[in-house]
Amino acid sequence: MNCLKIELKKDWKIQSSKYVPKTGDQLSLKSSLTENWIPTQIPSTVLGTLVENNIYKDPYYGKNLKDIPTEQFTVPWWYTTSFQISEEHAELNASLNFDGINYKANVWLNGKQIADSNAINGAYRITSFDISNAITSGKNILAIEIIPPKPGDFSTGFVDWNPSPPDGNMGIFRPVTLHLHEGVKIKNPFVQSKVDLNNLNHAALTVSAELQNATNLSISGILIGQIENIRFEQKVTIAANASMFIEYNPAAYPQLNLDNPRLWWPIHLGNPDLYNLEVQFIVNDKISDATEIKFGIREVEDYWLDDIHRGYKINGKKVLIKGAGWTDDLLLMDTHENIEAQVKYVKQMNLNTIRLEGFWGKDHKLYDLCDEYGILLMVGWSCHWEHEIHMGVPVNERFGGVYKPEDIDHVAQAWEDQVIWLRNHPSIFVWTVASDKVPITELEQKYIDSFAKYDPTRPYLNSTGGVGSDQHVIGSEDVISEISGSSGVKMLGPYAYTAPVYWFTDTNFGGAYGFNTETGPGAQVPQLESLKKFIPEDRLWPISDVWNYHCGRYEFADLSRFTAAINERYGAPANLQDFDKKAQAMNYELMRPMFEAFQVHKNRSTGIIQWMLNAAWPKMYWQLYDYYLMPTGAFYATQKACSPLHLVYNYGDHKIYAINDYSYTVENLRARVRIYDIDSKLHVDKTIDFSISEDTFHPLYEIENLDNLSSTYFIDLRLINDANREIDTNFYWLSTKEETLDYEADLGEFAFHTPSKVYADFSLLNTLNKVNIAADYNFDKTQDQQQVTVTLTNTGSKIAFLVNLKLEDKNSREPILPIFWEDNFISLLPGEQRTLQATFKHRAAAVLKIEAWNSNNISYGEISN
Repeated sequence: MNCLKIELKKDWKIQSSKYVPKTGDQLSLKSSLTENWIPTQIPSTVLGTLVENNIYKDPYYGKNLKDIPTEQFTVPWWYTTSFQISEEHAELNASLNFDGINYKANVWLNGKQIADSNAINGAYRITSFDISNAITSGKNILAIEIIPPKPGDFSTGFVDWNPSPPDGNMGIFRPVTLHLHEGVKIKNPFVQSKVDLNNLNHAALTVSAELQNATNLSISGILIGQIENIRFEQKVTIAANASMFIEYNPAAYPQLNLDNPRLWWPIHLGNPDLYNLEVQFIVNDKISDATEIKFGIREVEDYWLDDIHRGYKINGKKVLIKGAGWTDDLLLMDTHENIEAQVKYVKQMNLNTIRLEGFWGKDHKLYDLCDEYGILLMVGWSCHWEHEIHMGVPVNERFGGVYKPEDIDHVAQAWEDQVIWLRNHPSIFVWTVASDKVPITELEQKYIDSFAKYDPTRPYLNSTGGVGSDQHVIGSEDVISEISGSSGVKMLGPYAYTAPVYWFTDTNFGGAYGFNTETGPGAQVPQLESLKKFIPEDRLWPISDVWNYHCGRYEFADLSRFTAAINERYGAPANLQDFDKKAQAMNYELMRPMFEAFQVHKNRSTGIIQWMLNAAWPKMYWQLYDYYLMPTGAFYATQKACSPLHLVYNYGDHKIYAINDYSYTVENLRARVRIYDIDSKLHVDKTIDFSISEDTFHPLYEIENLDNLSSTYFIDLRLINDANREIDTNFYWLSTKEETLDYEADLGEFAFHTPSKVYADFSLLNTLNKVNIAADYNFDKTQDQQQVTVTLTNTGSKIAFLVNLKLEDKNSREPILPIFWEDNFISLLPGEQRTLQATFKHRAAAVLKIEAWNSNNISYGEISN
């Protein structure tokens, strides 16, 4: 086969144009001109390359990022590489494809300019250029002048969750690919599926592709498609220098009607099954070009709850969206290993959705993994373009930065490029074409036209904002589209400290009703081991300006709301270690009720997106695990809250509920409810037998006023199946002094927050009796990972509160990450024994570390060599 695709990944070099007197044609003729340049691989931003080469060391440590001069990134930078082509391949037709350059570029190959900055203009444009007359056998030299983004450009962008990258992410941030073929190349294969939603036993596929003839001659051939044992083909003739769209529909090709198809499902609803499509174009018994893609058979619909709130169905089944917001690394330096660990974390937390706001990844890896693991994706633009403070130029109050005719055309074409690039991924269930605002009418119409032509398989969302999102006033017209009306979703916060009861009781703002597309209880401070990695030792305690620098921006530039709540609820921390344990307790306690409330109120809720999932750099705000992939207490709270079958305490009505997220009824279950005071004295021990229907919630038991209960007390919930096996645990610490929300507080401009006027009282946690925790553990090694099994025993007569298991390298004492504990931050009743497992990858000797709020000891034990 002569056709092939070569990713030009290695052996690149970069240099600032400030130090390069040569022109592009000269640089693309002599590789010796770039011998002393800075080496890199593609994809890479300019600053990412400088960091990789230690020109700037530890940019995320302390305030080092502030010390990187930005003037150097206001001028173009050069990228060059060379590649070898055999004589046989040099005879083929060739194209050079750019999946993403930020922001403009001029390109030369072997002394010839093949593209200018009018053709490569925009971070989200995907471009391809015929280089058949420029490529040669032997060595080929490519020189690319990258022109940086400027204020007003529709570039990548971070908003208020971290500082902006000093280089504006300028560079080649997505793959560069050389495509060689025999005259006709295959472009943009696409598989659409239509599922019979009555019984899910049938599906019809429509397969399409474009053929492009790059020669001066008419060419006839056969386009052949293969999906497992299903084959279909069509004879075609393509005129010289022309393109042709080919479609195989199930009416003309009955073999594309499938019986008993393997459907793609999100987690907890079924398997995320995938198929493979192979396409070849044959001319005179030779393969002119070939390509293949993976796809899933599934059908996406949206629906309306009470004609107000939008929800989503997969294969006819309603899906309560439980997700979190993604960000790429600040310098776009994510690795495939890093991304895979994060998707595994998402699955471990029982989340079913990732929302991408403006960061679409530097390749298909995230999408491929979400396809494989059954994680839904919301994909769309960032609010970075919608506000003057981020764009750097005036914007339209209602429509954001895209309102001029030339900008409308630019962004519409960029959107079309992204849709075609990603549309085969079954994990993407909705396109979100705006964030806080709505697209101007002319732009939305272009989006609609693109969907009709290139992707009619999934709904689009005109805004992830909703009625009232900007002004916090229900009824605002600012986020109502003139074409598609209300988005049916809401973005009313909160984004800062919010008491657990809020999520269950609020019915006007961000509480558990409708679809809240971004929200959360505010800061999630990393564990102590991570804090020490990015805050200098002399600034670790008390909380300093370095901590603030690693908070969010604007209204989120410090931890004042978080620390005030800790002080009022748990008592002022005595030292850094005390702060660490109280911060993780509050991370857990505040995150869990948000997800649980939306499940308890399934009848009025359709979705919830925690803001955010991950971290672009080491930070204090909005993360379920930190930049170093160390889970916070909020991680395990999310995992617990989103368990598909579990028991929940409702802070609003004081009842215990059972939740079933599965698509089938579960029978013969038993719930055990126990209530303990601060001295571990048992006050209530209640057992309830029940069954629960699919995708529902069910109240089981109401907790009434209890006499002689300490001001801080505990509820322990256990779910037991028909085999008498404990399948779910849930442990709450509560206060007889209930938290009272202050809905009337004057918050000034910061309206997305409901503070407390009376805080809960957990101060008695500081008086918990010390306990001893015994541990037995063993270690197993498989071919690609390792596993530790730990059996913990609370040997005392008091509750062991918030037991935290960690693995560390034996020599460095650095945490082993990523780490996949099946549960953590657990509490053990008096005399209780619990066995937990974790999987991880680590070649050197490791030790197990056991911490607890009230443990007498910190235990270490070697588990591997």
